[in-house]
Amino acid sequence: MSTTADRTAPPPAQLPSTVHSRGARVLLLFAVFLCAACGLVYELALTALGSYLIGNSVMQTSVVISVMVFAMGIGSLAAKPLQRRAVGAFALVEGLLALVGGLSVLVLYVSFAWLRIYMPSMVVITFLVGLLIGAEIPLLMTLLQRIRRQEAGSAVADMFAVDYIGALVGGLCFPLLLLPAFGQLKGALVVGAVNAVAGVVVVLWIFRRQTRRVVRMSLLAGMAGVLAVLATVYALADDIEVTARQQLYRDPIVHAETTPYQDIVVTRSTAFTGEPDMRLFLNGDLQFSSVDEYRYHEALVHPAMSGKHSSVLIMGGGDALALREVLRYDDVEDVTLVDLDPAMTRLARSFEPLRELNREALADPRVTAVNADAFNWLRDAGRRFDTVVIDFPDPDSAALAKLYSVEFYHLLAHVLKPESQVVVQAGSPFFAPKSYWSIATTIGEAGYRTTEYQVDVPSFGNWGYVLATPGADGPAPDLRLSKDAPPLRFLDDAVLEAATVFPLDRRPQEVRASTLMDPVVLEYTLHEWQNY
Repeated sequence: MSTTADRTAPPPAQLPSTVHSRGARVLLLFAVFLCAACGLVYELALTALGSYLIGNSVMQTSVVISVMVFAMGIGSLAAKPLQRRAVGAFALVEGLLALVGGLSVLVLYVSFAWLRIYMPSMVVITFLVGLLIGAEIPLLMTLLQRIRRQEAGSAVADMFAVDYIGALVGGLCFPLLLLPAFGQLKGALVVGAVNAVAGVVVVLWIFRRQTRRVVRMSLLAGMAGVLAVLATVYALADDIEVTARQQLYRDPIVHAETTPYQDIVVTRSTAFTGEPDMRLFLNGDLQFSSVDEYRYHEALVHPAMSGKHSSVLIMGGGDALALREVLRYDDVEDVTLVDLDPAMTRLARSFEPLRELNREALADPRVTAVNADAFNWLRDAGRRFDTVVIDFPDPDSAALAKLYSVEFYHLLAHVLKPESQVVVQAGSPFFAPKSYWSIATTIGEAGYRTTEYQVDVPSFGNWGYVLATPGADGPAPDLRLSKDAPPLRFLDDAVLEAATVFPLDRRPQEVRASTLMDPVVLEYTLHEWQNY
């Protein structure tokens, strides 16, 4: 693209109002609106992608926002010499922004999957996007004044009012429209195309009489090239995504989808035993292997079912494998399963290999499945349960850390009966001992009596749980099986007796309880797991 504007045009400070149409001003402000919406979508897409791939959403958000804001300041300064050729310069900036922003998710995903240089790439991409966004406002302000001159304060007020409204719409469209309809990769490409059209066509149409024909044709040709690149990548996006994603997993991928909440991947291969090995990954973290998941889920569910269990609450566990174990008790009358992501429970109902593994548990008439945030759901639950099984992923993000907080367990107490039992999956006492004992400490701080135990799950290694009952006074809950427990493949009373014994190097540590305002379990988890 060329940035050469009409060389015969006087500088902006002396330019008379050559475009008198009120419609031109409205059209330009609409372009501001669209550009602002696109800019915020790029920012949110970079933040969300980092959270999915790397975790630690607080760090990802902080880096993206701080780098982008800094780059916007640099971009604003860099745009000052371009104001004399504002039409061409703005069209060029928007064309580049559409290309960089539209391809940003693809470039970062490829950097993560193949090159393993995600963070440096993310900083560079974020800086470039911020630089171009920062250059928009000075150029748009110049163009707005060319249409109709007004006091600086009024012009700034109009510009930023429309800009902020555009940011609001972009921020809402990202989770509500773009992610569900297109996904991250294609969503960014669609936004890039909108950005190119808004920035180039609209501005060139408004100022077509002030711009030489050769300049207009050059800019339009450049925009067409940008749109062609974006359209080509859009057509190839599915193949590119599948190929890149497969680089991250050892076994062939048989199902993959990105939801507003997480990245879901299912792989399938043949294990060393000759059995099919289906594995579920959420945001890259292994949730189960079909070869040994029974060990994990028997250890999670059956000790908690040793008490009364006519009504059971399962939080997390959208794969319905913990639910399968609960339903093996004939005297269970009703089960409520609360999982955030409807895509996960839909997969458990409809994906044949998973449906076979969970024995079609979600089709049982005793089951009510609720897709909701567990923290908020507890605030309005309005009933009590005999047994609660908590099967959340490890607290490696701020959103998950709140589900391992003192406040969460205080809320949980509102749905418990005096003799209810709660079991919490608490991570690995071997690989992440501080995280594990922080979870146990947090549960105790919330007013529960606890019994900690651990077993070996080959796919995970050493894995730990906390069995708890409400009330600070009295003995800790006994780790045992119910008299009416169904036949199990892994767990018996002897295994449970050994499970409470921790080796010397993994016994209780001096750690802090985790709260909403001080989510230390997140810090422990990220620090400990980064070495594995």
